[in-house]
Formats: sequence, structure tokens, C-alpha cells
Amino acid sequence: MNNNTKTLIIIAGPTAVGKTSIAVALAQKLNTEIISADSRQCYKGMSIGTAQASPEEQQGIPHHFVACYDPSVAINAADFEAFALAQLATIFQTNDTAIVCGGTGLYIKALCEGLDPMPPIDPNINAEVLANYDTLGIEWLQQQLQTIDPEFAKTGEMKNPARMLRALAFRLSNHQSIIHFQKKTVQQRPFVIVKIGLQMPREVLYQRINTRVDIMMQQGLLQEAQKLYALRALKNLQTVGYRELFDFMDSKLALAQAIEKIKQHSRNYAKRQLTWFQKDNSFHWLDALSPKIIDDILAHLTPNTHK
Repeated sequence: MNNNTKTLIIIAGPTAVGKTSIAVALAQKLNTEIISADSRQCYKGMSIGTAQASPEEQQGIPHHFVACYDPSVAINAADFEAFALAQLATIFQTNDTAIVCGGTGLYIKALCEGLDPMPPIDPNINAEVLANYDTLGIEWLQQQLQTIDPEFAKTGEMKNPARMLRALAFRLSNHQSIIHFQKKTVQQRPFVIVKIGLQMPREVLYQRINTRVDIMMQQGLLQEAQKLYALRALKNLQTVGYRELFDFMDSKLALAQAIEKIKQHSRNYAKRQLTWFQKDNSFHWLDALSPKIIDDILAHLTPNTHK
């Protein structure tokens, strides 16, 4: 049964829509804390490429699940679910509200609804699948799934490398399709959940993405990627912003081409994020550019949440 005195506010949406600044302003208004729901911001040494909020941007608001793991550590949605639930229990001891802000849809889903229990993936098989993907690319991954796990190939996300890598490693480890274990049983949480989706006109969003990539390059994204180059085979580094610069370092692309690829792939990622979140009918979609966005969000909370 929900404890109606405690409310979790989800701030979600595509990359570059302005989630962080809005979440910080909301946290200041409610005097609470923020948990990041980003599958890459949790890693150290990746601050520029993952757009981690700087101390200045955090404005004194405590941020959790940011720069707390080495890139070699494999963190997944189940890890995030456990981390976030434990952190929320602590926050709710002294606050009636808490904020989760991020764009990793599976992490948000895991926190709000729980995950189906699944058998483990053999780490050696997982490493082999990742190595083959790094060498042979997404077409190899798609072909493998179509041959070995046609059930996933028919209904799964066949353009999402992370989902596909997990599905293939799972099938090879357990000799069953991951589809059979996805029961989608929703778990009840001991707090109210209010989901806010931020959006803006697509042409504006895409221009913001392009500009942000240019700013990241000015801030030293290339130098950050160079420091991570030795780890480039890790799944956590198969990430937009790093993957393209690794190709530049490997002389597969000119630097200008790599930058354009980062912009293109970031726009593609934003589109996939919107598609994911828009499938969830419990989201309240708001204009991220609204000058009264904080009031717009507060209007969706219960009256006693933000006295």
C-alpha cells in the first residue's frame, strides 16, 4: 500500500532537453535530493561525454548515482533499482519528496515497476559476445539473434545494441530466450510516483544536441576519450561520444566526421528515448521551454506535497 505522504518525482525525457537544470530548480523548491537515472553518468572519468552535472550546475543539491563507479564495473538496471530504493528510503526519512532525473528508460522502469527475476549470464560468454560485437558490429549482432534467438529477433529491440547484446549473451548462457522471463509483473512501491516527461519541438531539440556536442568538444571531450582509450572494448565505453572518437583515434574517421557522427547518433538516441517514454501512458508531458515549468510540474503533485 502506498504511503501517500511520500512522493517520488520522475523527471525524464530525451538527451539535451534540459532535465538536469529543471530537476535542480525543482529540488531547490522542494528542499530535496536528486538520484540520477543515467546508465553512464554513474561512472568516473566520463563527466564530459555523459553530461554529468558540474558542482556549479548542482547548486548545492545532493546528487546520487553520479561518478561513483569505475568504468570497468558492469552496472545494470537491477543494480540501479537496489541503489535507488535504498537511497530513497534514506531521503524519505527527512523529506516528503525525492527526485529521480535521467534518460535511461530501463532504469526508470526498474525503479518504478521492478524487474523480473532472471538466471545469470555467464561472464565469459558475455565477454566473448562483446568482443565479437566490437569487431564485427551491429549487423553481426542482428544476424546472430535472427539465427540463435528468432523469438527475440521478432519482438525485441533489434536496433538497440545494449538490449541485443544482453539477449544474445542470455540465450547462449541459458539456452532459452530472454523473452520467456519477461513476465512484466509490476511491483508496488511504498510511495507515490509522479512521472514528468519533458519535451520540446524536435528541430529545437536537435539544434540543442548539435550545440551541446560542440560545447563538449570545447570542454575537452577528445582528451577525456583519449584517457579512456585503453578501456574502449568495455560495454560501458560503447557509448555515443566516445565510440566515434575511438574511431578517430583508430584512423577510421577524420575528427570532423567523428564530431558529425556524435551529433547524428545523439539525435538518433534522443528519438529512441522519446519512443520509449511515450509508450508509458502514466507520464505527464510538459513543455521543457515553459517559463513556468516548475509550477507546471508542481501542479501534478498532490496538494500537501509542496506546501
